[in-house]
Amino acid sequence: MTSSQEELLPGTRRALLHRVAVAQAEGRAPSVVAAVARGGRVVWTGARASSEESVPGADTQYRIGSITKTFTAVLTLRLRDEGLLDLQDPLEKHLPGTGVGKVTVAELLAHAGGLAAETPGPWWERTPGSLRPELADVLGERPSVHPAGRRFHYSNPGYALLGALVEQTRGAPWEEVLRREVLEPLGLERTGVRPQAPYAQGWAVHPWADVLLPEPAADLGRMAPAGQLWSTAGDLARFAAFLVEGEEQVLSAASVSEMRAPAAPAEAADVAGGYAYGLGLELRHHNGRALVGHTGSLPGFLACLTVGVEDDVSVVVLANCTSGIPVFSLAADLVRITAEAEPRLPAPWKPVRQTDPDLLELVGPWYWGTQSCALRLSADGLLSLEPLSGAGRRSRFRPNGDGTWTGLEGYYAGEVLKPVRRPDGAVGHLDLGSFVFTRRPYDAGAPVPGGVDPEGWRGVG
Repeated sequence: MTSSQEELLPGTRRALLHRVAVAQAEGRAPSVVAAVARGGRVVWTGARASSEESVPGADTQYRIGSITKTFTAVLTLRLRDEGLLDLQDPLEKHLPGTGVGKVTVAELLAHAGGLAAETPGPWWERTPGSLRPELADVLGERPSVHPAGRRFHYSNPGYALLGALVEQTRGAPWEEVLRREVLEPLGLERTGVRPQAPYAQGWAVHPWADVLLPEPAADLGRMAPAGQLWSTAGDLARFAAFLVEGEEQVLSAASVSEMRAPAAPAEAADVAGGYAYGLGLELRHHNGRALVGHTGSLPGFLACLTVGVEDDVSVVVLANCTSGIPVFSLAADLVRITAEAEPRLPAPWKPVRQTDPDLLELVGPWYWGTQSCALRLSADGLLSLEPLSGAGRRSRFRPNGDGTWTGLEGYYAGEVLKPVRRPDGAVGHLDLGSFVFTRRPYDAGAPVPGGVDPEGWRGVG
C-alpha cells in the first residue's frame, strides 16, 4: 500500500499561513513569501503583504543576500572535483598578489581564514561596487583580524576572493560561470544578478512609525559573489533539493554532503547556540532539530533557506524589509509545523537481493570489554556498529574491497574495521583501530589488550 503526498493537509496549510501572517504583522514587513518543499518539489506556498495588490507569489524575485555565498561555494567545489585545485591549497597558488595568499581555499569557504568581516570604507551593501573596483579595495590595509584556521569569523571579503578565484580559474566572469554551471543546469530561470519583473521593492521600515523608506539596490561589483543574487521562493526551493541530493551535472551528492559538514572551529557561544559553519552552509541545531542552509540580508531584504534533512522538509522565506522579521526562526517554525503535522513516511523495508554468506558471519552481538554492541548489515551494503544500550560510539562502515571496512562517522570515521580469523577460518574477533571486539565479554581466546585474569569471572561475598 502506498500513499501520495501531492499536497499538504488543509490543517497544515492553515497553520503555515497563520505563522507567516503573524510574522508579517508583528515584523511590520511590506511583504513576506514562503515555500515548503518535500521530495524535491514545492508542496505549499503562502504570502502576506500590506496591500492585496502587492501580495507576492513563488515567482516574485527578492534579493537573497548571503545565500549567494552557497552558490559561490558550489562553484568552488566544482573546481576541486575537476582536479583544478585542492581545498588545502593556499589562495596564492591560484590567485596571486592578494596579500592574504597563505589562507587556504577551505578556510575561505568555512570563514576560518581570519579575514575581516566587512570591507573598509562606505557600507558596501548600500553603495555601488564601483567604489571598490579592485580586490585591494575590498581587502583594505588590514585584511586579517585573526590568525588563519584558529576560529570561525564570518567574512564577506573572503567570498569576494572565492569569486575572483572562480573567475581566474575559469577565465570568465563569476556571473557567467554561475549561470552556465549552476543556474541553467538546475533550471533556476528566475535567479540572477539583476532583477527581472515581477520583483519586490526593498524597503526600510521606520522603527518608531509605520512609514517606509525605499532602499537602493546597488550593484555590488567585486562583492557580488558574497551577496548579489536575486531569486524566488520557487527557485530556492529547487536549489534546496539540490543541496540534499546533489545533481551529477552540477555537484555530486558526496560533495554537497561535504558542504553540510562542520568545517570551521566554533566559538564557545556558537557551540552553546547550536551553530556551526560548513563549506558555504550554516548548520544549526534548533529545538531538537538539525537544520542546514543559509540566511541572507541586504538593505531592503531578508532571506532564509533551511532544510530539515531528516524530516525531508525544505523551507524558503523572503521578505522586503531591512529588519524586523527573524527569518531563520520563521523558517525553522515552518519546518517544525510541517514535520510534526505530517511526519516523513519512511521508505518501505526491503530485503537485499543477495549477499556474501561471509558477511552474515560478522553480524550480531559483539563486546568491547563489557560493552555490548551489535553489528548490522543494511540493504545498502554498509555495516553499522551500534551500542545496545543506545548510548555510546556508533558508526557505519563501507567495504574497502579487501575484507576490511572504513568508518564513516563519529569517533570511528576513517578508522579501519578488520575481521580477524582463527586458523580454522572462522572469525575470532574484530579489530577496530586496535580495539578488540569479541563474541563474549573479555573472551580469553582473543587477544584482549591487558590480558584476562586466569581465575575468570567471579562473585564477591
